[in-house]
Amino acid sequence: MRDEVMVESRKPESVSPEAGVATSPGKTARRQRSREEIEAERQLIRRVQAGDQDAFEELVKAYEKRIFWVAYNFVGHVEDARDIAQEAFLRVYKAIDRFDLRFNFYTWLYRIVMNLSIDRLRKRGKRNMVSIEEFPSDPETDADPERHYRQTEMGEKIREVLESMPEKYRTVIILRDVEQLSGEEISEIIGCTNATTRWRLHKAREIFREKWSRVEV
Repeated sequence: MRDEVMVESRKPESVSPEAGVATSPGKTARRQRSREEIEAERQLIRRVQAGDQDAFEELVKAYEKRIFWVAYNFVGHVEDARDIAQEAFLRVYKAIDRFDLRFNFYTWLYRIVMNLSIDRLRKRGKRNMVSIEEFPSDPETDADPERHYRQTEMGEKIREVLESMPEKYRTVIILRDVEQLSGEEISEIIGCTNATTRWRLHKAREIFREKWSRVEV
C-alpha cells in the first residue's frame, strides 16, 4: 500500500506567479521543532501504542487543522478535505502500533493524506484544484469559502495553470511552496531521493513559469 506504516524494514495566499511559487494565505515559514518537542511527541505516540485513547485525542488535536489544510490544498473542497482528514486519522489509529518511532510521525501522516487526496481526485474524475490565492477567511470556518475562491480571478488563472501540470510536479509544489515542507520531508513522502526531489521541484517551477507566461492577466 502507498501509505504503508514506517516500520523498520522501510526504505522510503499570496502568489508569485513569475517565480512559480505559491504560498498559503498568512503562512510563515514552518519552525523547526526542538528535541524536547520531538521527544514529547514520541512519548505521546508510545501512549497511543499502549492503548491510551486520551493520548490519541491529543495527537489528533495537534495535527487536525494542519492536515485539513493539506487535504484542502490538494482537493479544493471543504467537505472532501474533512473526509480525507478523518480517514487519515482512522488509518493512523489502525496502524500506529506498528509505527517505528525512529521516523517522523508527521511525514508519515502527510503521506497518508497526500495519497488519500490523490485517490479522491481520481475517483472524482477531475484534475487537482489547489487553493493558493488569499482567502478572506479560513475555509474550515467560513460559511462559503468556495464562493470566495471562485471570485478571485487571479486564483482561478493560477489554478488552471496548476491543473494543466503533471501530477508529480503539482504535488511537489504543494508540499514545498504551500505546505513548506523541507526537501528531505518531501523525499520521504513521495518516495524519492533528495536529488530527485530537488530536480522535480526545479522542473515544476520551470513548467509553471513557462505556462504562466502565456496567461493573460
